[in-house]
Amino acid sequence: MKNETLFIEIFGGNPVIKVIDFLITYQAFDYPLTEIAKNSGVSYSTLQTFWKNLERNKIVIKTRRVGKSDLYKLNTSNLAVKQLINLDWNLIRGAEQEVYA
Repeated sequence: MKNETLFIEIFGGNPVIKVIDFLITYQAFDYPLTEIAKNSGVSYSTLQTFWKNLERNKIVIKTRRVGKSDLYKLNTSNLAVKQLINLDWNLIRGAEQEVYA
C-alpha cells in the first residue's frame, strides 16, 4: 500500500475507482480531464475509455469551460454518488473506531 486511500485499498486500484476516489476527495472543485487523470494516477488515454460512461450515468458533470478545456466535477446531486460519498465516510469512521478501540 503506497499512500492509498481506504476506498482504493478496499475496492482495488482499478482506474474507475481511482478517478471516483479522487473526485470524492476533492468534490468541491472542478478539473479538466488532464488534471483528473494526473491526480488520480490514471493515464489520460485510459480515462478517455470510460469518461463518457461516467458522464452518461451522471456520475460527473461538466461545470464550465475555461479556454479550450471543459471542467468537470463529481455530481453530488446524484443519489448513487451521495451513497458513494457516505460509503467513503463510513469506511473512514470504521477504520478510526478500530484504531481507538
